[in-house]
Amino acid sequence: MNKEELQMLGFEIVAYSGDARSTLMTLLKEIRGGNFANVDKALKEADDNLKLAHNAQTQVLSNEASGEDLDLGFIFIHGQDHLMTTLLLRDLVQDFIELYQAKYS
Repeated sequence: MNKEELQMLGFEIVAYSGDARSTLMTLLKEIRGGNFANVDKALKEADDNLKLAHNAQTQVLSNEASGEDLDLGFIFIHGQDHLMTTLLLRDLVQDFIELYQAKYS
């Protein structure tokens, strides 16, 4: 895998993670106001984007695990950062959903 391929995978991870993050932040605003109508749809959309980001990450991990020496650049590292923080956000939003549902029940 050459440097340009790694950069493109990094951009993919950033884009998919960013889309998931935006969806989760919008959902958080909705549930904070007591609107739970879009919970399932938004979580599925976020999870689908996170899966796409994870798939891009897995390509790189697989190549490295098979012994390929990879020249990871800042773009890929930036993508990793986006993915990991969005995965954490996904977990936190799930907790917030449960808390706000209890509040509004």
